[in-house]
Order: sequence, then structure tokens, then C-alpha cells
Amino acid sequence: VQLVESGGGLVQPGGSLRLSCAASGVSLYNFCIAWFRQLPGKEREGVAIIDNDGTTAYADSAKGRFTISKANAKSTVYLEMGSLTPDDTAMYYCAADPRLRTNIATIQSMLRFGNFGYWGQGTQVTVSS
Repeated sequence: VQLVESGGGLVQPGGSLRLSCAASGVSLYNFCIAWFRQLPGKEREGVAIIDNDGTTAYADSAKGRFTISKANAKSTVYLEMGSLTPDDTAMYYCAADPRLRTNIATIQSMLRFGNFGYWGQGTQVTVSS
């Protein structure tokens, strides 16, 4: 299993970015995929998650601003981020875990506790003027 993130960069406050997570060795029909972020010296924070059926959940900080989606045929998961603020500056990581028959409570727990078996190397997002 390999997860490769892309799409990070420098953006001005109020701007938008789309992150991509290309997954190999993974079928999105059988896996839950999530985005996490982390600043140096700080705890990792779950941002958004999408399960194999397309059910999604978000951290409070992401609700209304971020959208997670996936293209099963491309084995790619996206994170559309809008209304960005400097507080969104972090390294963003993609994570995957084989889960089926999940429900909203399950994926919210996965997002909160970060219990994923596979992780990417991350892509840096910097929000600054």
C-alpha cells in the first residue's frame, strides 16, 4: 500500500487549495481514507474522512469549509479546502484503513483517534499573506 499526497503549497488567507491522495495497492471500495494535519510539536488532528460507501465526517474546524471526495476508478481521494486561514497551516497527511460496513459513529471515532494502518508522507500547506 502506498499513499502519495500532492497539491499543497502557499496560499493567501481566504484562498483555496485542493489536495490529492493517490492510493496504490488499495481499493477505495474496501478502504476508509482520511486526511490529518499536524504542526511541529503539536498533536495530529483529524480533518476529514470518507468511507467505502462515500459517507463522510469532518472535524469541527473543517465543517463548511472543506470537502472530502473520492474517485474510485482513479484510486484518488481529494480534499477541497476553502476560506483558508493561517490556522490551517500544517503538514497534511492521507491515511487509509481497510474497513467495511462502517457507520457515522465509526468513522468519527477513526477520525478522532487516528487508528489507520497506512499513512502517506504528507504535503505542506502554508496560509500566509
